[in-house]
Amino acid sequence: MSALGTRTRLGYSLGSFVTGAFGTVPGLLLLPYLTDTLAVPAAAAGAIVLLPKAWDVVFNPVAGRLSDADLVRRGSRTRSLLAGGLALAVTFAALFAHPGLGGTGADSAYVVAVFFLCATAFAFFQVPFNALPAELTGGYHERTRLTTWRIAVLALAILTSGAVAPAVVNGVGGVDGYRVMGVFVAVLIVLGTVAVVLGIRGVPTATPRRPTPSWRELAATMRQWRSFRLLLGVYFVQALGVATLLAAVSYVARYVLGDAGYQSLLFAGFVGPALLVMPLWDRVGRSGGKLAGFRIATVAFAVALAGLAFARVLPPALVFVLVAVAGVGYAGVQVFPLALLPDLITEEECRTKAARAGVTAGVWTAAEALGLALGPSLFGLVLSWGGYVSSTDAAAGQPDSAVTAITLGFSVLPAVLVALGLPLLRQKVFGPERRPHDGDSGERKVVDA
Repeated sequence: MSALGTRTRLGYSLGSFVTGAFGTVPGLLLLPYLTDTLAVPAAAAGAIVLLPKAWDVVFNPVAGRLSDADLVRRGSRTRSLLAGGLALAVTFAALFAHPGLGGTGADSAYVVAVFFLCATAFAFFQVPFNALPAELTGGYHERTRLTTWRIAVLALAILTSGAVAPAVVNGVGGVDGYRVMGVFVAVLIVLGTVAVVLGIRGVPTATPRRPTPSWRELAATMRQWRSFRLLLGVYFVQALGVATLLAAVSYVARYVLGDAGYQSLLFAGFVGPALLVMPLWDRVGRSGGKLAGFRIATVAFAVALAGLAFARVLPPALVFVLVAVAGVGYAGVQVFPLALLPDLITEEECRTKAARAGVTAGVWTAAEALGLALGPSLFGLVLSWGGYVSSTDAAAGQPDSAVTAITLGFSVLPAVLVALGLPLLRQKVFGPERRPHDGDSGERKVVDA
């Protein structure tokens, strides 16, 4: 149960069209949709983006327990994947449908309610999706390979949804643009859901262990599992940095670079390099270890973001170069934590003799969701601090302080957040990495300091 076939790798990886679309488009477009279409004040809009996502922090571990129990009963997680993905598609289209309820307050309440439904449906897909690598293969290098495939497809999914969705909004224009965009992304979600279910069908998984019997035992596991807590902490602060960056893209294009058409180009310039550098990060992980690769990617990402602090005075071409370098680092900080996670899960399941993949994925996705939700909210506060002027047609003039706030929220703030993870990536916590040959089962001892 080490090497996987191409059909399984590709099928599993195509599920990233679900996670990529939902993880990207709301963070990219929901805040400007609220501030510049519904005329919601920036600080309130940031809170609206945050609240439904914060629900994931509570609900995702529950979804993980349900998924583990379903695995034990049925020997598969596909039922949750299929139901969650299809429900997410429907609710996502509804999120941007703008029924026009007669006022900013009513329309905002509609967005909050539907976003709650989206977050719940997404949990039922994302939690089992993140749990699968620990069960599909025990190969140490095969897990890195599977993760690089997944992140490469994720980059394509983010590129497709993140670049095309704003183009649809801008091309169609107004409320109708957001409605058409919502349907387009919903179709991507349906295709990704069907692909992952078909891709893993018939693939043997690890023998199901007994599910976690109580929340007390889960809490005890998390208290003792220091390596997981630290990896989770790194992933959270970096997800927060990425989400802050993505929330700023639309504003940077319009007010820093002076052309709304740059929005899709900025996004493509950030995500596109990931399609090219995945083989590089795979090689770095094989030769230097996953943890060392994680450190290198973090430094590259943070340094490039810091350089974007000068975006107002740099030529646009140089801005895009820095964005591309940041994209190379971003690819690495996506690959390595997800490649390390199955190793930690395998070790913990061996220690406890109980299923941990679903619950662990639930806690993991809860932290990720919180980071992705806090990013737009944090950027909304930055806009408010800078005196940003909301409107119903995105035509309001902005003071110089707002443009400065946008620039810093796009560069220095995410750079600091990304770099905060570096002190936690210590070898003494994660233990010496064993690098087995291909085909080795790759079980790895993780030593907590």
